[in-house]
Amino acid sequence: MLNRRNFLTAAVGVAAAGGLAACAKEDKGSSGTSSGGSKAITLGFSQVGSESGWRSANTTSVKEAAKEAGFNLKFSDAQQKQENQISAIRSYIAQKVDVIAFSPVVVTGWDAVLKEAKAAKIPVVLTDRSVETSDDSLYVTLVGSDFTDEGRRAGKMLEKVLAKAGVKGPVKIAQLEGTTGAAPAIERAKGFKEVMDAEHKDDWKIVVSQTGDFTRAGGKQVMAAFLQSNPDINVLFAHNDDMAIGAIQSIEAAGKKPGKDILIVSIDGVKDGFIAMSEGKINAIVECNPLLGPQLMEVVKTVHDGGSVERWIKTKEGDFMQDQAKAALPTRKY
Repeated sequence: MLNRRNFLTAAVGVAAAGGLAACAKEDKGSSGTSSGGSKAITLGFSQVGSESGWRSANTTSVKEAAKEAGFNLKFSDAQQKQENQISAIRSYIAQKVDVIAFSPVVVTGWDAVLKEAKAAKIPVVLTDRSVETSDDSLYVTLVGSDFTDEGRRAGKMLEKVLAKAGVKGPVKIAQLEGTTGAAPAIERAKGFKEVMDAEHKDDWKIVVSQTGDFTRAGGKQVMAAFLQSNPDINVLFAHNDDMAIGAIQSIEAAGKKPGKDILIVSIDGVKDGFIAMSEGKINAIVECNPLLGPQLMEVVKTVHDGGSVERWIKTKEGDFMQDQAKAALPTRKY
């Protein structure tokens, strides 16, 4: 039987630096009416937090797209705590919103609250990150990126970076992981390791790996510890730009040159990451586009109206196959 997981890919075009740098402001919700004078769709959205430049840009995209669509958005910031997110989802259920969307802090631990949403006949759409559930019908679809492929691309990028730098022989890699248990941390590490195991068993080695929690402060602190325990590191793979930027501070404090003494590959493509790359301090960045808002609103409207949504089903072999699915739950119309 297929291990079914819904997946709607994000756009892969490079986002404007201004959009990537945008900062989120607290929003207690807005109301409006949809075209034709019918009552606006009420969307309850729970965001992971504001841990990075990517997340701030993602929040701004969601808020702006909801306003443009004329939705009544109820927004909450989980501050990177699963218990806060579960509480927010339960609040949305109690408020009888039309659709719930959230970007999960971690992969597991959602079955109970998702079953409550299903019992209340409120469809759930995942954004950015995936979950693991006992029943895939507990959510309708996922609007996000393929993190495993991002990890693979980071591995292939590193091959080019090493070749350009003329590095030959064994490579000692430090890995700055994202939040423990989060889908991007798990899947980016998996994709990178796939490239290592398939093509670089003899010359690449991850000598140290630890979470920096996707934050700049975390990247700085953990990289300082890495350099103490493994001063001969010559490559850093960071699961996001903010951790890489924090790590650069520790590399420079240790008297080393980021981008030269320690080659750096990261993922995201935020403004500060591009600045560091233009300065030669980051060697390569794999893009992960945060501007998911417009796609999310299209999916929310389709789900609310009981229509079909594009989905990607993940097979037990780890590949994705395309399919179409009706909204898994009954929806209300005005």
